Amino acid sequence: MIIEKINKPEDIKKLSIEELNILAKEIRDLIINVTSKNGGHVAPSLGAVEITIALLYVFEPPYDKIIWDVGHQAYAWKILTGRKDVFHKLRQYNGISGFLKMEESIYDAYGAGHASTSISAALGFASGRDLNKENYNVVAIIGDGAMSGGISFEGINNLGHMKKNMLIILNDNKMSISKNVGGLSNYLLKLQSAKIYNKLKDDVWNLLGELPMSEKTRESAKKLAEGLKNLFVPNILFDELGIRYFGPVDGHNIKDLIITLEKLKFISGPKILHVLTQKGKGYTYAETMPTKFHGLGVFDPETGETVKSSNPTYSEIFGRALTEFAKKDKDIVAITAAMPEGTGLDIFRETFRERFFDVGIAEEHAVIFSCGLSLTGKKPVCAIYSTFLQRAFDPIIHDAALQKIPVIFAIDRGGVVGEDGPTHHGVFDISYLRIIPNIVLMVPKDGKELIDMLYTAINYKGGPIAFRYPRDKVDSEIKFDEAKIIPIGEWEIIREGKDILILSTGTLIKNLLEAVDRIKDINPTIINARFVKPLDEKMLKKYIPSSKFIVTLEENSLMGGFGSAILEYLNNEGIKKNVLRLGFPDKFIEQGKREKLLSIYGLDADGIEKSLRKFLNEKKDNKE
Repeated sequence: MIIEKINKPEDIKKLSIEELNILAKEIRDLIINVTSKNGGHVAPSLGAVEITIALLYVFEPPYDKIIWDVGHQAYAWKILTGRKDVFHKLRQYNGISGFLKMEESIYDAYGAGHASTSISAALGFASGRDLNKENYNVVAIIGDGAMSGGISFEGINNLGHMKKNMLIILNDNKMSISKNVGGLSNYLLKLQSAKIYNKLKDDVWNLLGELPMSEKTRESAKKLAEGLKNLFVPNILFDELGIRYFGPVDGHNIKDLIITLEKLKFISGPKILHVLTQKGKGYTYAETMPTKFHGLGVFDPETGETVKSSNPTYSEIFGRALTEFAKKDKDIVAITAAMPEGTGLDIFRETFRERFFDVGIAEEHAVIFSCGLSLTGKKPVCAIYSTFLQRAFDPIIHDAALQKIPVIFAIDRGGVVGEDGPTHHGVFDISYLRIIPNIVLMVPKDGKELIDMLYTAINYKGGPIAFRYPRDKVDSEIKFDEAKIIPIGEWEIIREGKDILILSTGTLIKNLLEAVDRIKDINPTIINARFVKPLDEKMLKKYIPSSKFIVTLEENSLMGGFGSAILEYLNNEGIKKNVLRLGFPDKFIEQGKREKLLSIYGLDADGIEKSLRKFLNEKKDNKE
């Protein structure tokens, strides 16, 4: 096999075009084989195989800087840059990341897990290169919907002004995670018909190149080129911004890609190459179901079927509940940022298409758009992954909270998400939301409470309200018609005890109860602290005085999290108590299965039991 001979990028340059095409198929086979066992982003990487081969054939990384946007397109890149032999450990604990990671390889010039970053980063590299008087190439690969993100256009705007020598490759597969939406998507479709423009332009310049050229002739040629542009490609955005546009070209034709990239190396200034690819290329199931195969768990490579679970996910329960509530309330609308399937809103979309809004990879816009909807009397439910909602921190403060606009934030993937790793774990949302005035923040202990919180949020008019829930299965029977409003700030007593007060947030309460049941010599009071903001101060004042020890539990960073809120309360009240906080330390949590990560950081039943025993024994010894 040809792939067995490829141990470093230089080995690719020794191959013929025929051998490169064979290599592309072998890479796809390896990607399918590994992801079928480990899960992963199958379709995006299958669509970028030929682009990857051509880039490594033409350029000289790591000297040349190749900067990928959203590393889930870059499995072939990993395979061909020295990680082939460890690719079977993709997304596994102590394995290689599912995204680009600078500390993993010198060929990963820039880390990428969130969309739309490559152009800005590449412009930074190009500017630093020029300041250092160096001469390497800088290439940014963007696509899979990332051009719908505003950051990419901030970078393009700045690039057009600075005129730096760099290349943008727009990998246009007509998809982000789900089907691309918006004006830009339609614009790119127009550009795909621009082949005739580029061909005619080249023919005109070839003809004029053989003739004597006066200034008048040059001016006429320029007007002719502009006329062709306006005739065949209305409003060429990139040209108007000062970035030369080339393409579209076939992103699966290695020979043409190599020829094109070789020519572009010698054209100075900012330029963009529009490459047309098929998401999921080479694997029938991924080609026909690109959304499903964007990112998924273990699957059967022969049938494309994933492992089914009898229990629904929290995302599915949320989507079904919202749809049921919307049948009775015409003002409910749903908003997501390119994640209808991931958030469960595809269920809502099928029933209420006119009340569903997918704004693309644009979280800031999603929040402000939701604020506008709210002020017209609608009840916007904005469903975004915790890690992506970080991008909208300012609009949450400036637009929603400051103005007390009722927007409902359904925060999916709260806590550790598993194999996608540190760029996707949602372990900061409690910390970054609880510091904001005028916001309510809830964390459900189970699926039923999730539905109650959604129902509570829909009926709340005091300002923005949020609830966060994990990437996990629901283990209780759900009845949507039994939803009830939870009084704002009211906690739930799970067990009455003495001496020890345990305040738990979220679904970790299952692990807590199992751990406590193993420790026979304690009888703690256990409270479901389902509101992180506001705290239930009435309950705190009732139970703290009689408690010798306080324990907090959260699937969030301990820095600024729920435990910190309890410490702040105690400090403000002038109360001194022994407090144990359980959560994640001040570090980025690595990749691995969710259960594995909870175990490593002591948040499974065994870990909680161990921490409780150690804490109580230490306090007992100190007293003695």
